[in-house]
Amino acid sequence: MNMYQQDSFWNSFKRGFLRMPTVIRTLIAVNVIVFIFQAFFGGIQIGNQSLNRIIVNWFGFDPDLGTAITQPWRFVTYMFLHGGGFHLLFNMLWLWWMGRAVEEGLGPRTFSVIFFGAGIGGAVFHIALSFLYGTNMVIGASGAVFGVMVAFAYMYPTMPIMLFLLPPIQARYVVAGLIVFDVLFIGAGDNVARLVHLGGAGIGYLLVRAHYNGTDLSKFVRPIERIWNPELSGSSSKKKKRKKKNKDMYSVSDVEILDEEEISDLDEILEKISKHGYDGLTSEEKKRLFDLSKRN
Repeated sequence: MNMYQQDSFWNSFKRGFLRMPTVIRTLIAVNVIVFIFQAFFGGIQIGNQSLNRIIVNWFGFDPDLGTAITQPWRFVTYMFLHGGGFHLLFNMLWLWWMGRAVEEGLGPRTFSVIFFGAGIGGAVFHIALSFLYGTNMVIGASGAVFGVMVAFAYMYPTMPIMLFLLPPIQARYVVAGLIVFDVLFIGAGDNVARLVHLGGAGIGYLLVRAHYNGTDLSKFVRPIERIWNPELSGSSSKKKKRKKKNKDMYSVSDVEILDEEEISDLDEILEKISKHGYDGLTSEEKKRLFDLSKRN
């Protein structure tokens, strides 16, 4: 009985995790893996420093302009380091709560641009004002998550958000309140990178607004995809006549269209799930469903 319960729990967890949007699933997995690695091996002493200290020193974001220019990887790597379990937990929970709807609404490529754009933009904003508030090392995905939260509030402004011991509050007021809180406590000396939060929020707003104004944000991701998947360059090189863009419509180029055979396969699999559940699928059908789910 215990074996069955344990197997059922892990199967449910696995299915729930795989149903998460692709980019959010990957971001959460990488952040958790890095945190676990630090927790288990970070205390190892190398010379006169711990492994954790070395990791932060090399991959955390240093707002010093010279360091930022000569070590540009820090603009990205700092988002995957966290100072403690609660720091990681709150960032990943906000990312999951609000990010799912954003990725599903905009597509994985556009979502990626907003997430990383906000994270990088927050770091740049911190550099710009570091002469006023110091150049302490920064770690954590908070700036990127703030950008995603602003995108959520822009897309679903009246969506009710349930906070602990509070009545439902519309998303736009929750996010605006968090931003005001950061503004009020800039320079409070509480070791929170509020400038990164505010910069990430600002870039998130500009990017999601640009998307709805017709800018194809996914174009920034496609060249990166072609690095490990050269086949994509072949399809993109075909010249097609483009209709004049309606200024009242926004871009939907961040999706991939299934052909008729794939749609037929997907319909058959979904019908089987409705009758017998996910566990009623064969291994081949599960793999096929997973492959089709990535075509979003």
